[in-house]
Amino acid sequence: MTDVVGVVLAAGSGNRFGGPKALARTPDGEPWVVRAVRLLQRGGADAVVVVLGAEADRAAELVPEEAQVVVAHRWRDGMGASLADGVAALPEADAALITLVDLPELPDAVLERVLDGGTERDRIARAVYDGRPGHPVLLGRDHWAGFRDSLHGDEGGRVYLEEHDVEHVECGDLFTGDDVDHR
Repeated sequence: MTDVVGVVLAAGSGNRFGGPKALARTPDGEPWVVRAVRLLQRGGADAVVVVLGAEADRAAELVPEEAQVVVAHRWRDGMGASLADGVAALPEADAALITLVDLPELPDAVLERVLDGGTERDRIARAVYDGRPGHPVLLGRDHWAGFRDSLHGDEGGRVYLEEHDVEHVECGDLFTGDDVDHR
């Protein structure tokens, strides 16, 4: 069994951004989705799942072949619906490490710090930036079903995390935590 499965959320249409962020690239041409997959692999993920939605066919062409693509057919319903589809498709693992495609500058050190506390099946940990919740989120397997069941529409996992004993891992000294919403 896998210790950690990485999850890249990349299903949205990117309205504020001007198009799906799953298709975005760094100034040197590297697809953000490739960058996110490689980050999770370097961070210790034994497998990676990329959740796509808007422009899924085009975006899937960018996903490294070793990552599993999950198409969230309800992506228009919002992040919660896409995340639920992704969690439902996870392979056997002790924990999932969830991040967003629109954090192309997320440093390895943040993942290392979040994972430093372990990957136990009952652990929930979340990177926070100067006290502000962000990504990645480590979700132990014991929480997958309840977490998935709590996801609806555009509501992500915030409520579930607030209701459970989430460990906040301060990472503000490593990164801002800000996602990219504009080109």
